[in-house]
Amino acid sequence: MQSDMLVSGGLELALAPAAGGSVAAFRMRVDGRPVDLMRPMSAEAQARHDPIGAAMFPMVPFANRIGRNRLSFRGRGFDFPANNPPERYHVHGTGWHSAWTETRLGLDAAILSLDRAIAGEPYAYRAEQRFALTPEALVLTMAVENRGPETMPFGFGAHPWFIRDPDVELRFSAEKFWLEGPDHVATDPVSIPPELSFHDWSALPRGWRNNCYSGWHGVAEIRWPSRGVGLEIVADPLYGHLMLYCSPDAPFFCLEPQTHATSAFDHMVAGREAELGVIVLAPGERAEGAMTFSPFRLD
Repeated sequence: MQSDMLVSGGLELALAPAAGGSVAAFRMRVDGRPVDLMRPMSAEAQARHDPIGAAMFPMVPFANRIGRNRLSFRGRGFDFPANNPPERYHVHGTGWHSAWTETRLGLDAAILSLDRAIAGEPYAYRAEQRFALTPEALVLTMAVENRGPETMPFGFGAHPWFIRDPDVELRFSAEKFWLEGPDHVATDPVSIPPELSFHDWSALPRGWRNNCYSGWHGVAEIRWPSRGVGLEIVADPLYGHLMLYCSPDAPFFCLEPQTHATSAFDHMVAGREAELGVIVLAPGERAEGAMTFSPFRLD
């Protein structure tokens, strides 16, 4: 058994701390055979420490893109380098490009931690991912602490990659849908029209989708009929936003629970941080929230 493999009952979780604190695999055993619940990380991606090839990676100290690569907050401006070529913009923060430290808590639990304070970077922080595996579910608790000298806006989330079978279906409820502008930067939230809703079980769209659903009710379900399994995601209220990414050319899709709306830092004005899900932390303050991934068998 790999040293980074957690096991509980029929569930298995493989971690890849050096690849941005990623999950390499999450699977369940069905009648003795392994069934992947997330896209498994290849050996090549693990060797490259490449989180883009992971089953899931963390987004911290914020999620999604910083438009114009510049953050303005309370009269101060902060610049960010583009970090995901060939994209123009900084995306998903710095945690996913860092090596994390693993602390084992037994066969079924582990903590991945990251202390990041680099001269010239706007953020200094400590982040944690606490993984607890039971025979029924994976519980992931994410936390971030402001270790810098100034009050700053924070956010975090998880970026899982799921296998796109032809018959995969989703179900979740939310209040708003963010339109996507140039370079994948969100523009405006609108009421969700029926054709963009997943309130009832629906197939993935045939076209491009890279949009945030705000006012997410905290529950999302996926089912793969041909595999005979499904997955329920239940998140704390802190995760009020759910990002959906899918491309007709890709054999995967992403469904990402996160604390703030996509491109929230581009829309911040005084007093609107909470509405967007932005978490403002003074030096030494900390925020955390849990999400649970519960697989189930289909009849």
